[in-house]
Amino acid sequence: MNVQKSYTNTETGTLYIVPTPIGNLEDMTYRAVQTLTEVHQIAAEDTRNTKKLLSHFDIHTPLVSYHEHNKQEREGYLLDKLVNGEDIAVVSDAGMPGISDPGADLVKAAVTRDLPVVVLPGANAAICALVGSGLKTDFFHFCGFLPRKKKDREQELTVWKQLQATLIFYESPHRLKDTLKAMLTVLGNRNASLSRELTKKYEEYVRGDLEELLSWAEATELRGEFCITVEGSQEEDVEDTLWWSSLSVVEHVEHYIENDNLSSKQAIKQAAKDRKLPKREVYQAFHVE
Repeated sequence: MNVQKSYTNTETGTLYIVPTPIGNLEDMTYRAVQTLTEVHQIAAEDTRNTKKLLSHFDIHTPLVSYHEHNKQEREGYLLDKLVNGEDIAVVSDAGMPGISDPGADLVKAAVTRDLPVVVLPGANAAICALVGSGLKTDFFHFCGFLPRKKKDREQELTVWKQLQATLIFYESPHRLKDTLKAMLTVLGNRNASLSRELTKKYEEYVRGDLEELLSWAEATELRGEFCITVEGSQEEDVEDTLWWSSLSVVEHVEHYIENDNLSSKQAIKQAAKDRKLPKREVYQAFHVE
């Protein structure tokens, strides 16, 4: 067990998670500016982008890169700094570090070593998109980026098909149309919202059903990063939507092998996830048969 009292630590440095604006620089908080000014070093996803931000706010704290391709080698360096009493701030290109970026790995590593982690509140594209979508906000699930390959993308959407929570996705402009087609195929024609250029001058929300959003995307020059917010399952009785409820465990696995062309290993993993059973239990049932 780990109990952290964030502001009584004196033995080590603190890892600060500092959100930065997703478009409008006026969304930078006073506390974020102060923290970036006072820490010993800033670990940035892209030092070129962060230098522009620091220059705007007249911050001169030393920078070090920390991104997907160097996180393993850089992690030890940053943890050693914390152990030696230096405070480190982590920033991503935009928004909250740790959401769809390697900052989450550094937080996990720091927590594992009982090093304090302090998260500052601030800009986040997913929450802005959700609140502005007009869809339900009381129960939602952040899905992030979908896989690039069609088969993998549709398989992942199938996992979330039964959720009654509003679903939130990130997507790039050049994959948006393929993603909307996959959503329409797997989830059906649900209400949804597209948002892009959030907090910027050309901020835009497009609301409608998935068919309408796909038609819009096919007729529009797509630019900027997108958030896709999709209505959750509207089934009154979730049990009725469990297509596999009448199947045995073996039949469930065989369905994925025969209909989705999954390997037995992949099919067992998916069936275990559907049934919320340990993978080992499904494996044993399938192979005993």
